[in-house]
Amino acid sequence: MKICIGLSGGVDSSVAALLLKQQGHDVFAMFMQNWHDTEGTLHGDCEWEEDRFVAEMVARKIGIPFYFIDLSKEYRQRVVDYMFDEYSRGRTPNPDVLCNREIKFAAFLEAAVKLGADMVATGHYCRKDTARDADGNEILSGGKPVYRLLAGVDPNKDQSYFLCQLTQDQLAKAVFPIGNLLKNEVRQIAKEADLPSAEKKDSQGICFVGKVDLPVFLQQKLKSVEGDVIEVFDAFYENNAQYNYVRNTLNSILDDDWVGEVSLISDYISDDKAARSESGDYEGGCRFSSIYSFDKISALSDSQLFQLSQPVTYESLEFETETYRSGRHHTRKTRYKANPYGAVAGRHEGAQFYTIGQRKGLNIGGHKDSLFVISTDIERNIIYVGEGHRHKGLSRSCLRIAPDEIHWLREDCRMRTGEIRRYRVRIRYRQPLQDAVLVMRDNGLYIIFDEPQRGITPGQFAVWYDHDELTGSGAI
Repeated sequence: MKICIGLSGGVDSSVAALLLKQQGHDVFAMFMQNWHDTEGTLHGDCEWEEDRFVAEMVARKIGIPFYFIDLSKEYRQRVVDYMFDEYSRGRTPNPDVLCNREIKFAAFLEAAVKLGADMVATGHYCRKDTARDADGNEILSGGKPVYRLLAGVDPNKDQSYFLCQLTQDQLAKAVFPIGNLLKNEVRQIAKEADLPSAEKKDSQGICFVGKVDLPVFLQQKLKSVEGDVIEVFDAFYENNAQYNYVRNTLNSILDDDWVGEVSLISDYISDDKAARSESGDYEGGCRFSSIYSFDKISALSDSQLFQLSQPVTYESLEFETETYRSGRHHTRKTRYKANPYGAVAGRHEGAQFYTIGQRKGLNIGGHKDSLFVISTDIERNIIYVGEGHRHKGLSRSCLRIAPDEIHWLREDCRMRTGEIRRYRVRIRYRQPLQDAVLVMRDNGLYIIFDEPQRGITPGQFAVWYDHDELTGSGAI
């Protein structure tokens, strides 16, 4: 079989190429240049030049042909422009997900096929196999096999999340040679084969752009405009209609066997922990049975579910000013009147440069615990923050995927309107999988988590798994 390996110059794709060669495939390498600009990058130079040099040495060492392709035009149009547009609307995109869908398994795949490739291989830590029914027979669609995308076996390196938007046609052409290996095993194979990339550090930051100073990078197209940073106090939520609606609705759908009330505050889970949790024995691989009653969820109307999925907003939080005299000369000054629900805590350079859950870059002192972004108002150019990782504004229990954003990797797994299922879900790449209930309605797919989630962010991808199989995804 003739296979094109996307050789990036990193150790993962290098070992993937080596394994394919050892397995007897007709392998050739292709290196993508997807980015030229250096504005906003922390290194200030073109990392791709060094990557290309290493990739060429790896190809020479393995003994496979090496090709170069410039896809920077396609990358800018399909990934970077999308990224700028999302940030301008106050959403936080995931460019790596788009890069895989639009570049690696689209533009790159097309170029590889023109060079005679039957398949395209990458160094992703994930697995692929054919779907089978209960009797062990291969599932077909249109006469073609249906494929499953599975988590990689390394719990710290599973990268299936980044492939959540692939189609069956794209998956059919994909090969993942290192999905059954641990990272340290990949490093060892590279060392034993004396590959030039054996000691190369993993790339970080935006796919093919590298580590960036995000505000500087975004300022290429998004204007910097100063605005207020408003701190929200706990007292704000006591009589907030939306916050109380969520609490009352979640309590109303609890299973009759559940003792107590729901929690609306997440216990902080660091995304530095293992990306994949071991699956449990319940439906979808969940670790526990649902705390919610499916019958009670079914009784909720579409509008009730829609409201349940909406975040708390802070437009009602306004501040009055007062004048006072200060100093020996009784200079007339203006200040904000004390407000029990919040305070103007500082200034920022543009609400579009911040994302929910962000801690760094606020530069506001005088607090015992860190401040986190809990909401952004792009139209009024306001950032809302809360103190501490247990702040009420950081957590949500329900989110909605709009109908046109729902993507099923397998059409035979698509949920019908009114159907309710249990899945394991993650809303960020490094997040351990979370038990949840998925509810399909005409106005969208609703995800109700067993435990409240920290930093649910519009524009990011929610991805759901049936045990280790990635079944579907959608932009929040």
